[in-house]
Amino acid sequence: MIWAVAPEGRPGAVEETYHQISEALVGTPGLLGNHLMRSIHDPSRFVVVSEWTNMSDFVAWEQDARHKPTTSPLRSFHDPERRPVIYEEVAAYGEAGPLHERADSLKETAP
Repeated sequence: MIWAVAPEGRPGAVEETYHQISEALVGTPGLLGNHLMRSIHDPSRFVVVSEWTNMSDFVAWEQDARHKPTTSPLRSFHDPERRPVIYEEVAAYGEAGPLHERADSLKETAP
């Protein structure tokens, strides 16, 4: 997750930059997609959430030399109050219940 703040006088700058970067990332191995979310309390603040197939695909992309030039346009909008953070999904539910089998259900129970 990367937090961004639109500069004063340029309210659409973060959105424009997000679209530019996201279009360049289409087809990146392992990238399932990303979302730009705007704060309803402060419309100048945003967060970009990316979803990857797994951590190894993300790390491979992040260590690739093409990563920084592609994403650098967003760096000037980084929110100084928030640091980028990486979360790993441990559980998920949808309208029909769990989206994945629970890891603890795969463990054998002792006889």
